Amino acid sequence: MNDARLVLAVDLGTSGCKCALVGLDGTVHAWAFRPVRLQVQGALAEQSAEDWWQAFLQSAQEILGGTPGLRGRVVAVCCSTQTEGTVCVDRDGQAIGPALTWLDSRGAAAIARRVRGRGLNIEGYAPLKLWRWLRLTGGAPSLSGRDSAGHMAYLRDEEPERYERTHKFLNVLDYLNLRLSGRFCATQDSAVTSWITDNRDAHQVRYDAGLIRALGLDAAKLPEIVHSTDVLGPLLPQVAQALGLDANTVVVAGAVDTSAVAVGAAVADFESHLYLGTSSWLGAHVPFMKTDVRHKIAAIPSAVDGRYLAMALQSTAGANLSFLRDRILFHPDELASDEEHPAVYEVLNRIAARVPPGARGLIYTPWLLGERTPVDDPRLRAGLINMSLEHTREDIFRAFLEGVALNTRWMLEPFARLLGRDAGTINAVGGGAQSDVWCQIIADVTGQPVRQLQSPIQTNAIGATFIAGVGLGAYAFADLAHLRRERAVYEPRSALRRLYGDQFETFKEVRTRLAPLYHRINAPSAPQGAPA
Repeated sequence: MNDARLVLAVDLGTSGCKCALVGLDGTVHAWAFRPVRLQVQGALAEQSAEDWWQAFLQSAQEILGGTPGLRGRVVAVCCSTQTEGTVCVDRDGQAIGPALTWLDSRGAAAIARRVRGRGLNIEGYAPLKLWRWLRLTGGAPSLSGRDSAGHMAYLRDEEPERYERTHKFLNVLDYLNLRLSGRFCATQDSAVTSWITDNRDAHQVRYDAGLIRALGLDAAKLPEIVHSTDVLGPLLPQVAQALGLDANTVVVAGAVDTSAVAVGAAVADFESHLYLGTSSWLGAHVPFMKTDVRHKIAAIPSAVDGRYLAMALQSTAGANLSFLRDRILFHPDELASDEEHPAVYEVLNRIAARVPPGARGLIYTPWLLGERTPVDDPRLRAGLINMSLEHTREDIFRAFLEGVALNTRWMLEPFARLLGRDAGTINAVGGGAQSDVWCQIIADVTGQPVRQLQSPIQTNAIGATFIAGVGLGAYAFADLAHLRRERAVYEPRSALRRLYGDQFETFKEVRTRLAPLYHRINAPSAPQGAPA
């Protein structure tokens, strides 16, 4: 494909904003990153929307200024962002207070009041309410309160003044698009986690008045819904000027991170991918809307028109490695060197390779933030099981990697059942997929071949670029398989099947036995003055 045009692809995650200049063929020419602070206090997890914007401007200006020859080839801006964040904006598009991120669980009580019944409940939901949500959306508001439904319900109940001042509730993607184009809109996939849309026609997602009433929301506060490939218009003049881009540069609506990754990783029906970032998920495009309530897996509208994205979400993956490095190890060695740009996964390969499979009997449960799939349990916690004086920190490091892999296997079983077939070869993307050792561990633990793609850490940006390419008419989604580049395929080793099979059974037993203890230890504290 010989097309000189470039896309300024924006990847705004929880840790910060990455901007990349990407060719329509998926070649990454330059990228830069700026961190964004996350404030966490109990159930609160907030970020400043203005911090997002400044991180975008700074990272975009760095790559555009550093590669002047490429700037003139940029024809579009397209974003991929963290999912399930909520921003309140006024009529002028100004953010009202901090944004609630996908880690913010303050809406749990507000959602419980809306979805539970007085009598029999199924998985925490009144049966008729659950049936209606599943029939129309393919899912339901999370009882954790960590999605847009929970955030809006919380604001309605607990911050009525901010709720009333809000002109529109926007997801993170929607906010960036507003700042870029001036339009108040949501993409089909960004609107999904409000759980107030009728998703039965994947070509035309629309709001449902009954679901809006069920959450007690005002329909006027919701943005219009557009397709991911829609051109929203040209860049606002002040933005084009700040970036030194042509005034005719367009904004393509883009997608939330899960949808963009899916486009960058595997577009064909039933082709599975595993994203290994701060959090992790299994995904695959499917031609149907389907839900597994018990295991919290759903197929919901995607960035690909007419297709749904089956998703199984793991709360923390790479976050476990960051936690190990930053909160436990601390002392200066190869892990702590070059703090600003640590080559974490190169080091990972060296250290984990020195430890035999099974981490000498050490098992790690990676539930630093609870878990979402196959159980939605925010009270679960991480732990090292079976540690002795014989273990070293190298064993611990390997156990962390194997723990995420075991959790992936735990998700994979109900995920494959929802697909109605074996997951087959799994395309590995995200920062963690840079590790050859981790890819091999995941293949060995799950029993599935793992395909490591080229530039896995840039998959969000590549996916956003492909979405922009479809929006510009350069190609169709069906053409993308020919643009994907493979680095290596890791086959599961049969000699390790029994070892990891036994370890997996132990992993599940640990959860079963410790869950009641975690529920007691991590029970919400009673308000001050309330009876114990």
